[in-house]
Amino acid sequence: MIVAKVWKFEDNIDTDLIIPARYLNTSDEAELAKHCMEDADPDFVKKAQKGDCIVAGFNFGSGSSREHAPIAIKAAGISCVIAKSFARIFYRNAFNIGLTILELPETDKISEGDILEIDTKTGKIFNKTKNETYQATAIPEFMQELIESGGLFNYAKKMIQKGA
Repeated sequence: MIVAKVWKFEDNIDTDLIIPARYLNTSDEAELAKHCMEDADPDFVKKAQKGDCIVAGFNFGSGSSREHAPIAIKAAGISCVIAKSFARIFYRNAFNIGLTILELPETDKISEGDILEIDTKTGKIFNKTKNETYQATAIPEFMQELIESGGLFNYAKKMIQKGA
């Protein structure tokens, strides 16, 4: 269960808005985190707290296939991203690095500053601020294992250690 404050963004937040290309000369997670969402909201990293979430519209994460975008979000302490839809490569990269993402058609009902209780197992989202419940698409069990392991690399390492 995640309890998170919402930071709201619109449709078509591409990877250059998530982490501007001028910072892609590093793979240092802490450095990427400093610039997360900088071109969409210059004060985002100053305002966002560890455990907060991003809520957005359609096509979140479109653009580049590089993993820098979900890494920057996760390293900035964002617990999850909820959007109407995700670009497919961002969707896959998010799970590969262990970032929780949920698809929810009703993101327009959620406002910046709302407090959400998010059940990542079932996809049930309770908006504590508005006393409303939404149902996101549940994350498949295998993908939940990737998130719980901290990403694909850690999951594979765990499987090898288990002899699976």
